[in-house]
Amino acid sequence: MKKWIVMFGICLFLAGTTTAQESMKLTLQQAQEVAVANNYQMQSARLDVDAADQTVWETLSAGLPQVNASASLTDNLMLMTTLVPAMMFNPQAPEGEYIELKFGTQFNTSLGVQATQLLFNGPVIVGFQTAKVYRKLAEQGVEKTEKDIKESVANTYYLTLISEESMGIIDGNISNLKQTLLQTQRMYDAGMAESTDVDQISVTLTMMENTKLSMLRNIELNYNLLRFQLGLTGDTELELTESLETVMGEINAQALLSQAFNLNNSIDMQMLKTQENLAELNIKGKKAQYLPTLAGFYNLSGSGQGDELFDQMWFPSSMIGLQLDIPILSGGQRRAQVAKAKIELEKARVSQEMVSEQLLMQERQLRYNLKTAMEKYQSEKENVLVAKRVLDNYNLKYEQGIISSMELTQSNSNYLQAENNHISAMMEVIQAKIALDKLLNNL
Repeated sequence: MKKWIVMFGICLFLAGTTTAQESMKLTLQQAQEVAVANNYQMQSARLDVDAADQTVWETLSAGLPQVNASASLTDNLMLMTTLVPAMMFNPQAPEGEYIELKFGTQFNTSLGVQATQLLFNGPVIVGFQTAKVYRKLAEQGVEKTEKDIKESVANTYYLTLISEESMGIIDGNISNLKQTLLQTQRMYDAGMAESTDVDQISVTLTMMENTKLSMLRNIELNYNLLRFQLGLTGDTELELTESLETVMGEINAQALLSQAFNLNNSIDMQMLKTQENLAELNIKGKKAQYLPTLAGFYNLSGSGQGDELFDQMWFPSSMIGLQLDIPILSGGQRRAQVAKAKIELEKARVSQEMVSEQLLMQERQLRYNLKTAMEKYQSEKENVLVAKRVLDNYNLKYEQGIISSMELTQSNSNYLQAENNHISAMMEVIQAKIALDKLLNNL
């Protein structure tokens, strides 16, 4: 019930924000909720559950009463002729003389209804159990898809924020370069600078404006990807309300690193255990083929005979009974099927052990990645402050004519590189956190 209430609320939220083509303001959690409700992969995963439900009913129906009706009409265009000894009708007839007799009527009609009830069938019983486990596997598939979607949306959401943060840095740098270019042009006009100084800064400004255009395209691509992940149309305007500063401030790496990892809570391990259960039921189903099958039936029918289609004599009949089928010899087919099912079970258990080791190794790697990313982030954050102080100092020296434009542009490039490294470090921290959160079931 709660699930439908949440989805209904999201639908109202979407309707209210997209009908008038207004901007959708989304936090990360809201974006993930929209994606879970509308993403195409989620829709497909839910359809798998619906299909599994129908498979359960399909299997169950084999053990429920089956009723079939039948009807037939025969027009005997030429009745069958049989020769009988004439002495059967005339004792005085000579031996060897025969009389032609026609048996039957021109029209034969039959109507019947038969009801059958399967009383015992091993494979059907096991099949019903298997169908329910398949449904459980489909539900786990929905859960896994939901985690994957949330991870993808988080990465795209933060990547878009990173790109917009980079755009802000580029815009600020372009503004500073324009101011420096104007100042250099005035110095050149006053004979205090050379034309190469003006050209150098002009080239740097042009390169930065080209970088801005490229970044704008990247941002639009990120928004298009986010719209696709959310299941929204391409003309839906999005506004991301979270900020990188807030996001980074909320990351508690120490608490995350101290959180224990329970292998049994992993959806991957749960799905593998379910697949192992399916393999066990498969063996059980193959063995059930050795068991007899018992069914009950009831038949009610009537047959009509006559030379006129609508003037026939009807004769009813009915029967009730049991049918027992006992498998005796299959040429080793059932034995081979059981052996093959046991091999599949062993493969499922081997896969479970392999994935278990992989997850434990992944846990260690993800914890290491987060530690490394945090250390790198702190280092790059300090580098930005240092590069900014150097650039401010070089700007003062350039205004005083102490350094050349080449030295100033180099200092500006160093500052931009420090900013880029800082932003990249932020993204590494965020991605490492998301990956570890997913493994620890925090998404």
